[in-house]
Amino acid sequence: MGILRSNDSKLFMDNRPRSLHQSMRGLIFIALQLSWLFSMAQTCPTISYPTNGSLDIPVDATITWPAVQGINGYVLSIGTTPGGTEVLDSQPIGIDNFYTPPLGLPENTPLFLSLSLIPFDQPPIKCNEITFTTIDVTTAPPCTLLLAPDDNAANVTIITEIVWAYASTATSYSLSMGTEPGGTDLLDNLNVGNVLRYDPPEDLPQDTEIFVTIIPSNENGNLGNCTEESFITGASPYACDPVIDEITGETIYLKPQIEFPSLVAICSDELPYNIKTNDNADGFRWFRTNSGSAETLLSETNSVDITEPGRYRYEAYNFVDGANGVIECTSSKLFNVVTSEVAVIEKIDVLNLTDGKVITLTITGSGDYEFALDDENGPYQDSPIFEGIPSGDHIAFVRDKNGCGTVNRSVNRDLTPDDFPRFFSPNGDGINDFWQFITPEENIEETLKVISIFDRYGNFLTQINPNQIGWDGSFQGRPLPSSDYWFKAIFLNRQEIKGHFTLKR
Repeated sequence: MGILRSNDSKLFMDNRPRSLHQSMRGLIFIALQLSWLFSMAQTCPTISYPTNGSLDIPVDATITWPAVQGINGYVLSIGTTPGGTEVLDSQPIGIDNFYTPPLGLPENTPLFLSLSLIPFDQPPIKCNEITFTTIDVTTAPPCTLLLAPDDNAANVTIITEIVWAYASTATSYSLSMGTEPGGTDLLDNLNVGNVLRYDPPEDLPQDTEIFVTIIPSNENGNLGNCTEESFITGASPYACDPVIDEITGETIYLKPQIEFPSLVAICSDELPYNIKTNDNADGFRWFRTNSGSAETLLSETNSVDITEPGRYRYEAYNFVDGANGVIECTSSKLFNVVTSEVAVIEKIDVLNLTDGKVITLTITGSGDYEFALDDENGPYQDSPIFEGIPSGDHIAFVRDKNGCGTVNRSVNRDLTPDDFPRFFSPNGDGINDFWQFITPEENIEETLKVISIFDRYGNFLTQINPNQIGWDGSFQGRPLPSSDYWFKAIFLNRQEIKGHFTLKR
């Protein structure tokens, strides 16, 4: 065996650390690469809808994917070629894991979709691209709805934009606007393209009802008979702005400061119902709003008689001296009138469980109701289901939230072994010859399934059901002797009742 000399030892000691250091650097680099690849595989989600290679995808499809935790958001791109972005160019989605293109997708077109993840402290991570093909649209698009201003809105600024909802499969929209129903004096069937808003180049007329018709179209045409909607403009957007008193510094509001609820609930037996406002104003108007048609003026005082539920508009105004004369500064409020009535308790279901009863109330009525047990003063709950209720007699209360009244009904009492016959005497005299359960006179909504009978030692003797005449005191054709016997009754809505009775000869 050779001897290691001092020079050889130095050489060995010099080379060993360098070799280990190089090896460790290589291992760390490989580990980082594997970690990055593993992170990519774990982080990038698979698009849930549409799936890769799918066909006939609706143009109004919502793109979805599983949520990824620990990122700052998503970026979505859609094109008609691999890597293309002409349909959607790197659209930030935020942290939502779904996206519906606001103008839809092009029809009958192969599309390429790529999703990128935005980490908090790293460059974007681009995930695998998928492809799908949209459906061939063969029908005209449906009509749309006016979003802003709302249909029947009042006191709309004269510099408003017209905004509408996307009509599925539409590729363009035509607008008409006028100052009378069917009018086109402001805009005559202008095709504004595939957009969802229009900014009139000039201010709209003041204090005027504006009628708007929007007709969506595509290559298959249009329906041509879409509903006309309308709104009412107010005065100049600046004429009714609050002003500051130069002496006191107090803010002076030119428009009435109205306080009126969005919902008025009345009892159905109170119609017609008078609604009154205590707001301070120079004048008042009350309207019944009708979808798709002009409003109906009901009153020009501080009160109105309501004869039916529905949607209404309350308007209060002050007269203000403007540059061109007296103008109205108006405030308004849309509100709904709903009717309530006393509830009718149709039935009460009771389910007996080991940890207490489950009581379920079935009611009818047009009101908004709340429920309580045993105390008319509550506490009340919104659910008609009570759980974990102890055995015993209970009373259910149903109260209309709008003050139209409270009704109550007894919850069916519990059955006990005392509800079963204590004895019978099968001696052929026609009296108590059979042992059978008879439903008590009280209203007990429990359905008997079967009764099993045992001797005093627990030996099973027979089973009877409510459709049979009962037990005659025999076993396999032989009369049994006088003694105590046991029963176990099983009902549909409880586990069982056990007890005993006496056979007398």
